[in-house]
Amino acid sequence: MSEVTEEDGSRFRDPASRLWRFAQEILVRCPRCDGRAVVVVHPDHRAGHRYAVSCLMAPHRLSCPGCGHTDDWSPRPARRGDGDVYFAGGAPLAVPHLTGPDDPYFGLPLWLQRRCCGGRALWAYNAAHLELLERYVAARLRERNPHTGSGSLVERLPAWIKAADNREEVLTAIRALREQV
Repeated sequence: MSEVTEEDGSRFRDPASRLWRFAQEILVRCPRCDGRAVVVVHPDHRAGHRYAVSCLMAPHRLSCPGCGHTDDWSPRPARRGDGDVYFAGGAPLAVPHLTGPDDPYFGLPLWLQRRCCGGRALWAYNAAHLELLERYVAARLRERNPHTGSGSLVERLPAWIKAADNREEVLTAIRALREQV
C-alpha cells in the first residue's frame, strides 16, 4: 500500500508493488456475453503459492457471473520465441506475459481499459490496480522506493502516464473506469 502523507494526497511513496500482485484477480470481457468476468487462480490450486511464478503458472479459471460461462487455462509447453520459461521438473512451460490491454491467460480484453492521451490504452487488472494508478497520477510529489531497482509497477509505467501535462486527462479516464468496477 502506498503512503499518502499529506491530507490532500499530493505525496506518493512507491510501495514497490509488482504487476503480478495485481494479477491475482483480472477483470475481463466475457467472450460469450461481453459482460464483466473474472480470471483467478483455479479454486483447486489456490493454496501453497510461495513465489510469484508458481501463482502465475497455476491453472486459472475464467468465470462470468452474468451468463455463467466458465473456462479453464493450464500452462502450455514453451515454444521458441516465447520469452520467459518456467522449469518445473518436466518440459519448460511458457510463462504468461503480464501486460495489457488483454489478459495474459485467455487473451480476452480487459474490463478496465479506456483510450486517452492521443488514443493510448489506459488499463488496469482490477480495482486495487486502478487505485494505485490513481494515487500515483494524482500525486504532485512521487518518491521512488530505493529497494526496487527498476522493477516496481510505477517505475515501469509509460512516460505518457507519468507526464504532468497528461495528469488531468489520465485522472478523468481513471475515474470513468472506477465507475465500471
